[in-house]
Amino acid sequence: MSTILNVTLEPVTIDNFETLLEMALPPEQDRWIANNACSIAQASFYADWRTRAIYHDGEPAGFLLYDIASRDEEGHYGIYRFMVDHAKQGRGIGRRALQLLLEELRAQPDAQRITICYKPENVAARALYLSCGFVEVGVDELGEMIAEIRIALFLDLAT
Repeated sequence: MSTILNVTLEPVTIDNFETLLEMALPPEQDRWIANNACSIAQASFYADWRTRAIYHDGEPAGFLLYDIASRDEEGHYGIYRFMVDHAKQGRGIGRRALQLLLEELRAQPDAQRITICYKPENVAARALYLSCGFVEVGVDELGEMIAEIRIALFLDLAT
């Protein structure tokens, strides 16, 4: 029997940002992603960057950051940070949050491509991203694997 988790994506606000700042990853994962404080600070300076709090059962459980014009390409949504607090991992929260984010990004009228990067040795992230429809397209200049989802554009050919 499968149950849809009560996971939502919420704005980062004065009421939740301190909790997001305190979230941690285990040491073996910590090396793969910038901390939430750095991400929230960066988003305040880059107009195209969006932050979201991942909630589970009404409580903060993780954080994500994405760009609505990655590499200054309209229609290219780049997911830069994606994490679930160590204490809440292993419950399907990350998978559900990623599914919700992908639904939201695919629904954008200009969406053409969604990308995410990760270290090739991060096997858990790789498995999650590939299972959600990402396809690996190569390694970038920082040694991170780039994976993408291409979104088919349907043109109205009615005259």
